[in-house]
Amino acid sequence: MLPLQGYWLLGGYWIKMRIEVLRLGHRFARDKRISTHLGLVSRAFGADKLVMDVHDPHVEDSIQQVVSEWGGSFTVSSTIDWRKYIRDFDGDSIHLTMYGININKAPELALSGNRDKLVVLGGKKVPSEVYQLADYNIAVGNQPHSEVAALAVYLDRLYKGLELDKEFGGGKKIIPQEHGKRVEG
Repeated sequence: MLPLQGYWLLGGYWIKMRIEVLRLGHRFARDKRISTHLGLVSRAFGADKLVMDVHDPHVEDSIQQVVSEWGGSFTVSSTIDWRKYIRDFDGDSIHLTMYGININKAPELALSGNRDKLVVLGGKKVPSEVYQLADYNIAVGNQPHSEVAALAVYLDRLYKGLELDKEFGGGKKIIPQEHGKRVEG
């Protein structure tokens, strides 16, 4: 059974959960591609919104082009006060960091669908107060690696793999093939 728009079947129950991803430390000259990939992974793996700590129209336009062609209701915005954004978020704030509790030992609430989630990811060195502001500091392995990989693993664990069956309803759609490529639309 495929999830309804905004609803997910977890543990036998339909739940409504909103997921936002907050990107900290975006550097214009260096991070366009990685921030764009964070947005694409966020969208494809079930998040609703990417919020950046700076406004970068290149990243926003790239992601919105994918949304317009491939479907979904994913949005991109920016905030000038990320501290307030974390404090005011009505739900759980999950900071993905290699210094946190390993995801295999994370508190169950950090991986449950009972509340909205704000997933916080840093690009450059994250200010130490993020560790205090976040409800949970979770590590997808305690080794240096890509924040894109950490986000994908976290969202997959959160949705228990169901996000991979989501229908986006866009003009373009991939028709899975054992060999070759087929896109409709």
